[in-house]
Amino acid sequence: MIKSILTDIEGTTSSLAFIRDELAPYSYLHLRRFVQQHREDPDIKRLLADIRAYAGRELSDEALVARMLAWIEADQRITPLKALEALIWEEGYRCGDLQGHVYADAAHHLQAWHDQGIALYVFSSGSVHGQGLLFRHTPFGDLRRVFREHFDTRIGGKKDVGAYKSILMHTATNPEEMLFISAGCKELDAAASAGMHTLAIARDPQAGPFGSHRVIQSFDEISLPID
Repeated sequence: MIKSILTDIEGTTSSLAFIRDELAPYSYLHLRRFVQQHREDPDIKRLLADIRAYAGRELSDEALVARMLAWIEADQRITPLKALEALIWEEGYRCGDLQGHVYADAAHHLQAWHDQGIALYVFSSGSVHGQGLLFRHTPFGDLRRVFREHFDTRIGGKKDVGAYKSILMHTATNPEEMLFISAGCKELDAAASAGMHTLAIARDPQAGPFGSHRVIQSFDEISLPID
């Protein structure tokens, strides 16, 4: 019996186009200014140090900004860079430049499952802070309260079986009691290898293939319990 649901964000609760065409360009456009204005803030200094360490060699601030811009353009999911981007997005949400996208069917069912006592979690390559911002600023109000916890790549890669085992351990959930919903086949494979139930969501008719995973087009097709 499903007692917990772990959901991805991109292509699952939220449009991939929102991430690709709004969030990423926003951080790309504002990154240089943000670093210049906040480089002496302790939290920003720590993130920049982590990003320099990831780059593998000492870089000037300007060279580091250029490297980060290239990574954003190439959609590189680098943990400290995603954390830095979230701080840029926070400014955008605060001033009204950004509004988090969540599909109506996802918002409805997440709220309903929460009300039924099902434990809801998020696992995304976006930082935990960035996830919270997205779900806070939606057309459906602040959805953060429906989730018990958020996970990002600090717990492991999205395609690594170990990450899903760590989530199960952290949440004290038996594998057969957790359902993972995602638009990524390799992520679904990893979750299934950890013993979770899986559903592949194909909001784009051209998505897939998804191997042996059951495929749905929206959260409206999810009926609990799942065998």
